[in-house]
Amino acid sequence: MQHDLFSSLDSFQALSVAASALLVRDVAGQYRPAEADEVLLAAQRLLAAQVRGNDLMDSPAAVKDFLRARLGHLPHEVFAVVHLDAQNRVLDYVEMFRGTVSQTSVYPREVVRDALLRNSCALVLVHNHPSGAARPSRADEYLTQTLKQAAALVDVRVLDHFIVAGDAVNSMAEQGLV
Repeated sequence: MQHDLFSSLDSFQALSVAASALLVRDVAGQYRPAEADEVLLAAQRLLAAQVRGNDLMDSPAAVKDFLRARLGHLPHEVFAVVHLDAQNRVLDYVEMFRGTVSQTSVYPREVVRDALLRNSCALVLVHNHPSGAARPSRADEYLTQTLKQAAALVDVRVLDHFIVAGDAVNSMAEQGLV
C-alpha cells in the first residue's frame, strides 16, 4: 500500500510545521530546521524519481501525487508535458508555459517541437487551475483536441490531459474528453 504524501498535509502551514521537524545541512555543514519550500522541493524530487522511467499506466497514483506536488500550490497557471516512450514509460516532465492566475498561452508548434526533440512517442498534457476548480473549461477541451491533432501529424499520441487544482487532479481521458 502506497502512503499518500498529502494525507497529513492539509495546507502550506501544515507543511511548515512538518518542515520544522526535519533537518538539513547548510553550506557550512551545520544542521538546521528545514524550510517549508525545501521540504516541498525534496518531495517533488522524490516523486519525480518514482515516476521517471516507470510505466505511466502502472502508477497513476504516483503520477497524480507528483502533479499535485508540482502544480497544486502554484498561484499562477503552468502548462506542462509528460513525455513518454513507446512503452509509456516516463522520459521527462517539462513545464513549457507559465501564465497568469487565470490563463496560459500554449503554442502547439512548441509542444510538437519539444516532443520531437525528446523522441517522445506519447504525451500527457498537464496544467493547473489556481482557482481551485478542476473541471476542464471549453478552452481546455479545444486546446486538448488541437494538441492531439498537431501531435498526430508526427505520429505522437496524446494519452491524457490532467488538470490540477489544489489537491484535486482531474483526468480528461477518464471523462472521455481526449
